[in-house]
Amino acid sequence: MVQHYGDTDTLTEPPTDSATQRYEAARAAAHRAMTSVTVIPDRPPVQPPADPELPVYRGFKFGAAFFGWLITVSMTVLLTAVIAGVGVGAAYILEYTRADAERRPGTAAITAAAILVLMLCLAIYTGGYVAGRLARFDGLRQGFGVWMMALLVTVLAAGAGAALNTQYDLVGRVNRPNVSLSNDALTTGGMITAAALLILPLLAALLGGRTGQRYHDKIDSMLD
Repeated sequence: MVQHYGDTDTLTEPPTDSATQRYEAARAAAHRAMTSVTVIPDRPPVQPPADPELPVYRGFKFGAAFFGWLITVSMTVLLTAVIAGVGVGAAYILEYTRADAERRPGTAAITAAAILVLMLCLAIYTGGYVAGRLARFDGLRQGFGVWMMALLVTVLAAGAGAALNTQYDLVGRVNRPNVSLSNDALTTGGMITAAALLILPLLAALLGGRTGQRYHDKIDSMLD
């Protein structure tokens, strides 16, 4: 015996047009709700991370130049002590006395000037290198800043010394050796030494700052 529970044709009837439209409308609304982005007008836009290549990170940095100048002063004191010790030891071994220096004043003066220029160049090169490493960018400007600070401090110290000398005659109390050189020779030698002390340390400071920056340039080139 076969039992019929209903008409099976009613189970396969497609939905009416109104039901289809409601289904598509609900589906479209759900899709719009999922893909829509709510914009908050009072909220500021998110800024991207700062780029280290931006101009704000470049230029002269006073802090880097200042610490580079401190290193320059420290190196000057250290090198002065080392050169003085080596000079005393060499004079003792070679039995070089003050009388020998007075007999050949030109050689002694040229040697002293060359050692002084070399010492200052090495000291300010180290200071420029430190400034370039600290600032990362624009090493030439950092080295120039170290040189400028050293020059300003030297000028101020020379001015203070000249003011004190006018009152207390400090230079006249110094036991200077009798140099058998003409005034023209002393003037020419002094001008050449002054020019060397002005130009060569500047070049050394620029080179030191550029060398300090090169350390960061190598790292940036490996990361790119």
